[in-house]
Amino acid sequence: MLNNFKSGFVTIIGRPNVGKSTLMNQIIGQKIAIMSDKPQTTRNKIRTFITTEEGQIIFIDTPGIHKPKHKLGEFMNKTALDTFREVDVVLWLVEPDMKVGKGDEYIIEQLQRVKTPVILVINKIDKISKDEILQVIAAYKDAYDFAEIIPISALKGENTEDITKILFQYLEEGPQFFDGDMITDQPERQIVAELIREKALHLLQQEIPHGIAVVIDRMKDRSNKDIVDIDATIICERDSHKGIIIGKQGTMLKKIGTRARIDIENLLGSKVNLKIWVKIKKNWRDSDFLLKNYGFNKKDMD
Repeated sequence: MLNNFKSGFVTIIGRPNVGKSTLMNQIIGQKIAIMSDKPQTTRNKIRTFITTEEGQIIFIDTPGIHKPKHKLGEFMNKTALDTFREVDVVLWLVEPDMKVGKGDEYIIEQLQRVKTPVILVINKIDKISKDEILQVIAAYKDAYDFAEIIPISALKGENTEDITKILFQYLEEGPQFFDGDMITDQPERQIVAELIREKALHLLQQEIPHGIAVVIDRMKDRSNKDIVDIDATIICERDSHKGIIIGKQGTMLKKIGTRARIDIENLLGSKVNLKIWVKIKKNWRDSDFLLKNYGFNKKDMD
């Protein structure tokens, strides 16, 4: 390890659906956080790591900051906002809007309470012209004193390599917190559950995804065979939702399982026998007990 090895924690924040998970996966080079075109996809803080000769960066991907409508929403907001005080650098990801909206103004209010350097990352620049990019930079430059402003396309990988280089400029010398070959501290069971939820987000109707959770009931290597048996349950809030998730003669549930199995096999590096059930737990998003059961830490919600 080099004598001037740097390390530090970086949080990725922003409004829902701006591409935070896409950016993190792009930087890490592997799919860890689930991606969807629906807002509020990420529910927990997800930590991933990148280790080079220069140092180690621990990225914290957070839920999108939004106006909460239930306990789950409050938990997601608190999770995102609390990280401002826990990290060395804040990466604020925004879409290329020509003016700063109310949602962004709320985030700016929160950022003004901390002294952490904030790097503004303007995403989705592949969708606008160069002149429009300059207009976006000008609009945000007047709203907050950013340490840096970086225009990127997370989806296409444009300028994303610049982010790591710039981040190291703001990190101090420090220890290597995690093994160099590690890319996340997420348990495999949690990643598997999220991969199943991602496929549901892609395939189900607009009103259903926010009301679902996925629980891994069993995950076990089959003896003497390169096969992992996984039993999972999709939790939904309404009787009508259960029917839609299962689909006619089980077709929708089969689609979700088939697509999830492919990603899970890539993750685990072995064949997977995946079985999925659907259960109804009404109003689970407003139940402290059920939120804890489904992997949301009560301490983070107080």
